[in-house]
Amino acid sequence: MLGALGVVFGDIGTSPIYTLQTLFDPADPHPVPISVDNVYGIVSLIFWSVMIIVTLTYITLVMRADNDGEGGIMALITMLKHGAASRGRRTAAVLAALGLFGASLFFGDSMITPAISVLSAIEGIKVVTPDLQDWIVPITAVIIVGLFMAQRFGTAKVGRLFGPVMILWFLSIGAFGIGGIVDHPEILRAVSPTYALSFMFGHFHIAFFALAAVVLAVTGAEALYADMGHFGRRPITLAWLFIVLPACMLNYFGQGALIIGDERNVSAPFFLLLPGWARLPMVLLATAATIIASQAVITGAFSVASQAAKLGLLPRLRIVHTSASAYGQVYVPAINWMLMVSVLILVFAFESSAKLAYAYGMAVIGTITIVTLLFFYLARTRWGTPLWMVVVGGGALLLVDALFLAANLTKLVHGAWLPLLIAVAAWTVMMTWERGRKLVTAARERAEGPLTEFIEGLSQYEPPLSRVPGTAVFLNRGKETAPLAMRANVEHSHVRHDHVVIMTIETEPVPRIPEDQRTDVDALGFAQDGIVHVTARFGYMEPADVPAALRLLTPEETEGVIDVDQASYFLSKLELDAGPEPTMAPWRKRLFIATSYLAADAADFFHLPHDRTVVMGSRIEF
Repeated sequence: MLGALGVVFGDIGTSPIYTLQTLFDPADPHPVPISVDNVYGIVSLIFWSVMIIVTLTYITLVMRADNDGEGGIMALITMLKHGAASRGRRTAAVLAALGLFGASLFFGDSMITPAISVLSAIEGIKVVTPDLQDWIVPITAVIIVGLFMAQRFGTAKVGRLFGPVMILWFLSIGAFGIGGIVDHPEILRAVSPTYALSFMFGHFHIAFFALAAVVLAVTGAEALYADMGHFGRRPITLAWLFIVLPACMLNYFGQGALIIGDERNVSAPFFLLLPGWARLPMVLLATAATIIASQAVITGAFSVASQAAKLGLLPRLRIVHTSASAYGQVYVPAINWMLMVSVLILVFAFESSAKLAYAYGMAVIGTITIVTLLFFYLARTRWGTPLWMVVVGGGALLLVDALFLAANLTKLVHGAWLPLLIAVAAWTVMMTWERGRKLVTAARERAEGPLTEFIEGLSQYEPPLSRVPGTAVFLNRGKETAPLAMRANVEHSHVRHDHVVIMTIETEPVPRIPEDQRTDVDALGFAQDGIVHVTARFGYMEPADVPAALRLLTPEETEGVIDVDQASYFLSKLELDAGPEPTMAPWRKRLFIATSYLAADAADFFHLPHDRTVVMGSRIEF
């Protein structure tokens, strides 16, 4: 629970800083007029939105759908692809593509969260000392640069501090919320859903637009599901029900009571709820909490990008594991610097958390709606949930999500276009890479030729091939075709090694593979010729460590002893050329080639020793 508090709840736990402030902000295109009835209605709407979306949808339902213990929208996508029946394959493919768009929305979320969270915390300075208002953006930028510069060190060491800091945060916001409630205890009436319903139906022209900001109260709900594999469902559930939910709701109710007491407090109700002596310490604590919230989504972006690369949706990315004990703590340099530049642009472009809130809601509710839809599809097709239950229960929850989504669409011209643009760009890159990878693989297979014919022809070379001592490991995409590097070695150098291992790496749609199921060996029909094919399987949460997989093999499997520590590794480097064939639109071919430059060095990706790795180039037209 302590670890979950430090990592999982940073985002949703800092939402009280800016949610109510945004709802009543006069600069909002559709501000909520301040009145006692409206405050009751808004607070009740926040309470029941959190209960329906977070407690019911995520905690009670969605977190039951795990892929070997792992959660998140990528887990739902892999379950869709892995378990699709033949008659539902087209539907599953469409929903998987939709799920991929939800994962793309998360990249927008990971850009907006650090900007809005740190900005909202630093904005507390103007409550303490109004003269420092002009320093809010520069201070925020410095903190964000420091945050991204520190990513390469990982979170293993400072992770121990996250839990205690967040416990202090939740205790503080809950306690100060109680202080506000004591002054106006009648605000507790807003727990009744009648206030939310009467506000929605009695003032629909106000309430509908307000939903675009109410959704800010559930930001970070996806993190509960995405980080389930790190902490387990039970600790996250207990932490939410007994610590996070009570603390956040007490603070929301306390802010509502403060606004009823004096509507001038609407400018910064979170910080004005505090006594004067506590405001500066709370600014510092809020800054720490928002950095933790930002850390969670940045790490989440690293994980999503890493999983997408292993599932063939992105090129191989350089991934650095920053913890010897926690595999999930990874650092992806290309994603890190891209996020840092994007977050800084958002800070300097929007300059306030209120303006960023218009964009934030769209990223959040878009992902939530897609997760709900995928979950109920899996509930029906994979777990056999009765149709009436799916229609009634899923329909009701999707109706709630659709209302929030429609409300956020009204903010398109005010910034909601931003996460959609980011998502469309990321989705286009991933879909283009998946399609282009298949085309390049097909072109490569034509150039490689059948593997069995190639192996059979080795014994018929005239003059006979020279055999050199040692082991050669050729990485290949399958066992149907011959590795380009091996073919070039034979045709141009006229040599082969005593022991040859042709190795194929497969990433399975499960997080991890047991070691006894890691490898399969095929003699390729020619026993005792010293040439074998090895298939090494890894889960999408595991590093593709080729030498480690080779050490699992026995001499009987490899037709003799292979010295892994002295073996030579051969890689085929492809130079891509966009041919005239109409396999993809020309702009998509150019995008695919440009994206290929992001690919990490294969030797690093497969943990090969650089001093014993040989790279041989080939030109492929697709």
